[in-house]
Amino acid sequence: MKNRRDSHDTYKYVRTDTSTLDKVIDVHDVYVKRSKLRVLFSYIGRLILLANMSLLLIEKDKLSIVSFWRLFLGVVSAKLLQYKPIKKESVVIMPSFGVQLETHYWNGRIDRKFIQMGKILKPVLNECVTPVTCYWSLVLVLRDEDQLALVFQKLQPPIKILVPVWKALCKSTNLEDHSHSLK
Repeated sequence: MKNRRDSHDTYKYVRTDTSTLDKVIDVHDVYVKRSKLRVLFSYIGRLILLANMSLLLIEKDKLSIVSFWRLFLGVVSAKLLQYKPIKKESVVIMPSFGVQLETHYWNGRIDRKFIQMGKILKPVLNECVTPVTCYWSLVLVLRDEDQLALVFQKLQPPIKILVPVWKALCKSTNLEDHSHSLK
């Protein structure tokens, strides 16, 4: 069993390779470092929304445009300060079966998606450019599908974390030819 750990400001990467004679399972976990300040801001945003709602209920006789703006700004601030409750995202690679994508939440909920190995054409590192930011994502090109499958659905880990997962996916899908690979 091999373990590899890598750390980033917001994310922690842990790779567990369980290789024995009968089974090969490669698990890549990306943990979100929980910030106490971010949780505090989330509660502050909820308090602002609650205070605005209670003021509107108290002043229901004097409803005006200012009241609606106050409600709108309360909802926007609560949404902006909302804490994303994701604990970790995992990629479980089983070369003979497929790839299981998991999202673990702090409340205990787990979302799983399984993709058969025969459906995967190629894993691709994709650079996403928006008007505000630029980030990398890891996607799977699937056979007979119109859309790409995001490996990390909720998180946007840095390229330093994505490359080892991409290489493991290339290895498991028998795409050893890294003609456009990152060194």
